[in-house]
Amino acid sequence: MLRCPALLGAILALGLPLAAHAEAAAGAMPAALPSGTTNAPVEALDLERYAGRWHEVARLPMFFQRKCIGDTTATYTSRADGSIEVRNACLTDEGVIESTGAARRAGDGGALEVRFAPGWLGWLPMVWADYWVVDLDPDYQWAVVGGPGQGALWILARETTLDPALFERIRQRAEARGYRLAELVVDPAQRDRMAAE
Repeated sequence: MLRCPALLGAILALGLPLAAHAEAAAGAMPAALPSGTTNAPVEALDLERYAGRWHEVARLPMFFQRKCIGDTTATYTSRADGSIEVRNACLTDEGVIESTGAARRAGDGGALEVRFAPGWLGWLPMVWADYWVVDLDPDYQWAVVGGPGQGALWILARETTLDPALFERIRQRAEARGYRLAELVVDPAQRDRMAAE
């Protein structure tokens, strides 16, 4: 169902924010998943709790994020009409770049769609890309965003880094869902934390 992998990448590339609070790792380690676990959106997603700022901890390479070197964030703000404003930002060699778009429900649970095309083009199905929250901390401290094609993936967190053991478990869970993470791009702050522990 991923209509446009490049568009999804671009949408998420600027920081669709989602992963875990480091201090919560000790008591909230998610269970390991068996290989071949179904890749599907989470069954329930409270958009009010999901709103706010997320930091990109890691992602699969995306063309639209090719200039991002760190400090990638995604900020979600609820709108009165039930949609969500999406503001992605990242640091590049030239400074900070931002992109603003919209998200909407596309089914049950964590199935959303996002667009970064102008609002007046919102009626066109091709400007919307699948945005699936496929893994989520019960306390909304970390999240994993992907899609049906498994070619795009973002690990997001409320804090800038995750406990290394938690990060590794989240990676394992994504791989069990079929995501190929050999080329995973880890944010410099997360790399530094893993090297220090």
